[in-house]
Amino acid sequence: MPMPDFADFPAARAVLSVRELNLLARRLVEQIPLLWVAGEISNLVRAASGHLYFTLKDADAQVRCTIWRNKAQLLGFRPENGQKVEARALATLYEARGEFQLSVETLRQAGQGRLFEQFTVLKSKLETEGLFRTEHKRPLPRYPRNIAIVTSPQAAALRDVLATLARRAPHVELQLFPTPVQGEGAAADIVRALTAASASAADLILLCRGGGSLEDLWCFNEEAVARAIRASHLPVVCGVGHETDFTIADFAADLRAPTPTAAAELAAPDRQNLLAQLAALRQRLDWRQENRLGRLAERLEAIAARLHSPAQRLALQQDRLNQSRARLILTCRQQHERRREHLATLAIRLGLRQPALAITREHLARVETHLRRAARALLESHHARLEQRAQALRQLDPHAILKRGYALALDAANRVVRSAESLQPDMPLRLLLAEGEVQVKVGAD
Repeated sequence: MPMPDFADFPAARAVLSVRELNLLARRLVEQIPLLWVAGEISNLVRAASGHLYFTLKDADAQVRCTIWRNKAQLLGFRPENGQKVEARALATLYEARGEFQLSVETLRQAGQGRLFEQFTVLKSKLETEGLFRTEHKRPLPRYPRNIAIVTSPQAAALRDVLATLARRAPHVELQLFPTPVQGEGAAADIVRALTAASASAADLILLCRGGGSLEDLWCFNEEAVARAIRASHLPVVCGVGHETDFTIADFAADLRAPTPTAAAELAAPDRQNLLAQLAALRQRLDWRQENRLGRLAERLEAIAARLHSPAQRLALQQDRLNQSRARLILTCRQQHERRREHLATLAIRLGLRQPALAITREHLARVETHLRRAARALLESHHARLEQRAQALRQLDPHAILKRGYALALDAANRVVRSAESLQPDMPLRLLLAEGEVQVKVGAD
């Protein structure tokens, strides 16, 4: 990399402050591209904020290094003093103290560069395909009855998982699908075990293994294992390595546990807690049932107090029926007597009026004749008045006036022209005559 020409910097021709000098040095240092630096970790400090500070040294030199929290959380191992590592970092300078340091992007154990590079490439590829997307993760069954365990029968992790499940969920049935979890060909065996477990009657799968180096855990970084996890018909909980170990299988699984023991705890709920919850629910159910039964008993008593026996209701209805019958008979008798008395009265009145029938007929005939004459006279009077009003209307009819030689002038808006002052030269007019009409214009003076 060619060194810059300091003559190009205007500050080089003046007296600089320390801050200006450090700023200039920082700009020069940060022109160094991202690179890998190998060395040994010493003076490691883990800050409460999650940042890591340490010195990277070899036999002849050392340099201060910083890993920020968001980068430190992604490391695949736990850095310790004395470890040989390779750091991918950017060179920078801390202006306040004038200290040259490296801002580390990632860290790998020395000698694992090739494997770590393969891990990074495969992870990026599968992530781009969407294999790790959250929406593809399957939920775990809340109360599993059968759990399939995929691991080595000789693994210490199996003993931890069995002990945890026996303590937390002794009622859960367990199926072991044995497979090597280390060495050449282990990835293919893990795929076969996952496929068999997926076709079993289990509710979920535990894929577990204890801690180890990157080489030991490499079979869980194989693409075939990741795809077998996603192809499984059952949800998969992955508990591989220690808390700081991350594998491709962890990202592909439906749930990642920091350790095999934690995977067993996540897979099955604690039986004692379930029993306590069940007892609490049973107590609440008993209380609600007793409360409801009490309310129903009170309601039943209230209804029973208002309810009469069938015999009482029949006797009451019979009394009411007898009373209604007596009232009906009395009413009928009273009406019969009143009508008989009324009929006798009418007979007496009729006998008194029979001699006057002839006189009444003559009177009616005279009245009829009088009414006919009055009606005819009234009709003739109304007819005369109607003829008078019709004659008056005919005299007011404008068409009758027009027949006597007059004309009616209308302007363009069909308004009657009543005054010569409202006329203008060349103004169009329409003259209505007794027979027809003509269009005219007002002439000039």
